[in-house]
Amino acid sequence: MATFSSVTRQHILRAIEEHDDRGPDAFVGVYGFTPTPGHTFVHEERTYDSKAVLGVAHKYATGVPARAEDLVDAKCDDAAILRKHGFVATAPASAAPATARKAAAPRRKAASAPTRKPAAPEPELAICPTCFTALPATGICDECG
Repeated sequence: MATFSSVTRQHILRAIEEHDDRGPDAFVGVYGFTPTPGHTFVHEERTYDSKAVLGVAHKYATGVPARAEDLVDAKCDDAAILRKHGFVATAPASAAPATARKAAAPRRKAASAPTRKPAAPEPELAICPTCFTALPATGICDECG
């Protein structure tokens, strides 16, 4: 069974690039996937088959593409993996993993982090008009007097 912990956003972007080069039908066919309605994600206003792209991203991460059977397993939430990497992914409600269907305990609100005051701007250095060096606190240039 394939694991997707090594898949990064870069691997997914490379799979998307291959999808665009091959076309959607050839892309899913080459790797043995069939289109999975409802399992899609959006990137740059284009829609992609999430299972096929994730399977090919696995190839870029490990050298071996994930099989379609690896992505059918209820333990593999393709939408969650893609969302984790910043993509807008959807999955049919009936395909949600069993753990997601259980009623979750209410979450406590996280304490907000204390706000930091902005740093005070540094004062501008006074410059000697003759030799263009920074003036000391006395305001009289050590070189020019």
